[in-house]
Amino acid sequence: MNENMQDAANDGLVERAKSGQMEAYVELVRRIQEKIYHTIFGMTRNHEDADDLTQETFMYAYKALGSFKLKSSFYTWAYRIAVNLTLNHLKKKGREKGREDFEDSAAVFDRTEYAALSPEGDSLKKELKEKLEEAIEKLPPAYKAAFNLVVLQGMSHAEAAKLLGCSESTVSWRMHKARKMLQARLQPYLSEV
Repeated sequence: MNENMQDAANDGLVERAKSGQMEAYVELVRRIQEKIYHTIFGMTRNHEDADDLTQETFMYAYKALGSFKLKSSFYTWAYRIAVNLTLNHLKKKGREKGREDFEDSAAVFDRTEYAALSPEGDSLKKELKEKLEEAIEKLPPAYKAAFNLVVLQGMSHAEAAKLLGCSESTVSWRMHKARKMLQARLQPYLSEV
């Protein structure tokens, strides 16, 4: 089923859910729950937080369903709710605790470029990965969200802008600033490698 047909089918489910058919809402959630979870996990790097925020996203969306005007897809609308709830959570939390180890950051750089295959090289790769994770964690929430969507999830700036509810140029600016911040934080370490 192509994206337009999927959106039309979802629109029908939204209308049924708005009229009180709980099974229609459950089906909407089932269709996008995994994507929403992965987005939140990408921002929090904590499975427990991602579970809680995913559940909160769908509870909030259910309560606000009457105000959903179908100007965007249900996924885009729920995604915006998820990102906003997650950004608020990260602001409240200040800095995330109990970070999970994640391999996704390996996509940001080719680890084999930085060290030879040796115990020292493995140690350098691990340390660089940790430094990169720390630098990503320290990005301001709006920059971290843009970075996560574009770099770790592979979205275009236009797709990320749609989901973040801002302009494409804002996403481009946030990506530029995020890369500058990461480069500045990693520069002392990279010059040693």
